[in-house]
Amino acid sequence: MINFHWFALFAALNGLLLLLLTINVSRLRMKHRISYGDGGNRELMLAIRVHANGVEQVVIFGLVLLALALLRAPQWLQEALVVGFTLSRLAHAYGMLGRVHRMRQLGAAVTYLAQAVAVVALLLVLLG
Repeated sequence: MINFHWFALFAALNGLLLLLLTINVSRLRMKHRISYGDGGNRELMLAIRVHANGVEQVVIFGLVLLALALLRAPQWLQEALVVGFTLSRLAHAYGMLGRVHRMRQLGAAVTYLAQAVAVVALLLVLLG
């Protein structure tokens, strides 16, 4: 039987993060009365970019993680990837929204590392 525990946890936690980032964009749209685009508002532009970056990273990582689960990759690997990636996305969002450059850099670096490890692991599982 295939164990989807780590993939499901990934989907729940990263889905929640993206939901919160979406709510932040909506909040700023209402606050500044901007329906479309960013209206030249720097705060809204940043919130939109943070949300978009999350979507860009979460979707592809989720697909790779799902493939690892379907191919029965070791649970410890799935766990490490989910925890590392999710923490990296939290750090990145916090770093961008809070303008803490080091957190943004750390979040981006760990995101890239988790993606690289996941892709290499997937290739290794596929190749046997």
